[in-house]
Amino acid sequence: MNETIWADVDRYITDALVPQDEVLTQALRASEAAGLPSIAVSASQGKLLHILARAMGVRSALEIGTLGGYSTIWIARALLGGGHMITLEADAKHAEVARANIARAGFAEIVDVRLGKALDTLPKIQAENKGPFDLVFIDADKVNIPQYYEWALKLTRPGSLIVVDNVVRDGGLIDPNGDESVQGVRKLHEILAKDPRVSATTIQTVGSKGWDGVTFALVAA
Repeated sequence: MNETIWADVDRYITDALVPQDEVLTQALRASEAAGLPSIAVSASQGKLLHILARAMGVRSALEIGTLGGYSTIWIARALLGGGHMITLEADAKHAEVARANIARAGFAEIVDVRLGKALDTLPKIQAENKGPFDLVFIDADKVNIPQYYEWALKLTRPGSLIVVDNVVRDGGLIDPNGDESVQGVRKLHEILAKDPRVSATTIQTVGSKGWDGVTFALVAA
């Protein structure tokens, strides 16, 4: 097996189960045209977030790491009526592109794109009593993932779900001498292994985005 086959299988799954969607396609095109890195979740991963949010009856969601708003749109589409979402982005250009994509998708009124480093904006969200959030999706820099996770716990409730992307890193997760990003995801797993506040697991993924994985942590009752 190799990445070519992984990508081919991803295309097959997407063609079969994730129909072409002009709004999402435009979001990806706009992001590419603006020079944003091609690191958004895949279509099948975006739909997984959507399905999880719908199955849980999510009314409020928090996203750490907006990029061009592709995953944001997937989640926003699943929110119950009257729902809201906050998404945090550190890069001003990315935030500008995301706001345009989110507005084009029809979610400008329910999605709040906040510009600034997440570790600066998360305390403000807490101070504003914006939580608790039913779903938190963490897809930002991996160095600070342990801190993002702790903030997610502060801003959720029993029964909420925390999802963390890009945690396997081509197998780097098992390397104790890995780079800073690897150390971030290893620290997360060390915390989760001992944390009675959640029930967690990590699933490895292969596909058009290569070899990686996603962590799911259910906040305990």
